[in-house]
Amino acid sequence: MIIGVILMIVLWLSIIAFAIVSQWKVFEKAGQPGWAVFIPIYNILIMLKVANKPWWWIFMLFIPIANIVFAIMLLHRISLSFGKSGGFTVGLLFLGIIFWGILAFDKSEYQMIPNE
Repeated sequence: MIIGVILMIVLWLSIIAFAIVSQWKVFEKAGQPGWAVFIPIYNILIMLKVANKPWWWIFMLFIPIANIVFAIMLLHRISLSFGKSGGFTVGLLFLGIIFWGILAFDKSEYQMIPNE
C-alpha cells in the first residue's frame, strides 16, 4: 500500500518536472528567460510575448468563458510561431504535457509571427 503511494507521488513529481523542463526549453527556444516558468503571472506574460500578443491579453485570460477563447488563440499563435499547424494547437490544448515536450525537444525553430 505505502509503496504504491510512494510510486504515485514519484510518478506525479516526474510529470510535473517534465512539464517544467518542457516549458523552460520552449521559452529559451523563443529567446525568453526559461526561469520565467516558475513565476506566476510573469510566465503568462512571457507566453504572450512568445505569441507576439499584447500584454493586456492577460486580463482576458482571467474572464470566464473569454479565457477559453483567448487561451486557444494564444496556444495557436505559439504553435504557428514554431512552424506547427492547427492540429498541433489541438494537441497542446488536450494533451499539453506531450505536445509541450514535442515543442521543446524537436528541431523546430521560433519565428515571430507578425500581428494581423
